[in-house]
Amino acid sequence: MADIIITCDSTADLPREICEKYNIPVIPLGVTLGDKTYLDGVDITPDEVYAHHAKTGELPKTTAANVGDFIDFFTPIVNEGKTIIHFPISSEMSSTYNNALIAASEFENIHIIDSRNLSSGIGLIVLAAVEMVRSGMSAEEIVEKATELTKCSDASFVIDNLEYLHKGGRCSAVAMLGANLLKLKPCIDVTNGKMDVSKKYRGKYGEVLKQYVAERLADIQNIDLTRIFVTHAGCSDEIVNAVYEQVKATANFKEIIVNRAGCTISSHCGADTLGILFIRKSPKA
Repeated sequence: MADIIITCDSTADLPREICEKYNIPVIPLGVTLGDKTYLDGVDITPDEVYAHHAKTGELPKTTAANVGDFIDFFTPIVNEGKTIIHFPISSEMSSTYNNALIAASEFENIHIIDSRNLSSGIGLIVLAAVEMVRSGMSAEEIVEKATELTKCSDASFVIDNLEYLHKGGRCSAVAMLGANLLKLKPCIDVTNGKMDVSKKYRGKYGEVLKQYVAERLADIQNIDLTRIFVTHAGCSDEIVNAVYEQVKATANFKEIIVNRAGCTISSHCGADTLGILFIRKSPKA
């Protein structure tokens, strides 16, 4: 059981204390501000990203972990005689997955699973895989079951301000103007490994989030109640607490984890972004 190690990259947005508790090594992606590159979650924080944008008007650039980074990351774990099962960000969103595959080919007993997801949508699968290791499942069994779980991880976020999406080239100026005038709040859904706008809400952010949570948890019979993440990119305590209490009142989840998104999500979506992320019992439609 102890011979299998579950690893991920920093886009999984797992809290440091959880990674330490379950011995989950994390490889960071790069975040470039100006002419300097930092390591996500190591020497840069989302608040520093926001401060840089406020001061300069520039968005950060995020970079994949390269093949050499992965070889350096895997080597000490393999040298301890461990089998690695690694979960990177969706192959549709970054070259990180392919770089991990190339690096893994230099070793034996490393399995790379395309998470088809991002943020806590990855974190949910990682924690499920850790539980599989603890239950005594073999690496092959974990790979098979975790791969199926990638189809069931439900990840979405509601964005209050479109400035970061617009500056990052993910939203046209016309769409941003229309959304801001109409007070539209887009819901970004991860489907088939890609991000897409699934719905546009209208109104004040707090009220929109109430509707969003109610809709996402409406099919409660098809939701695994083991755990749910309330992941945000710097929302107010009032907003976060309101969502937490609504989730708690809606369903009897064994664990509700309130989590701050890392630099990658924060760099693309901006501060006022929040989502609830969970596992469905059957593949997400």
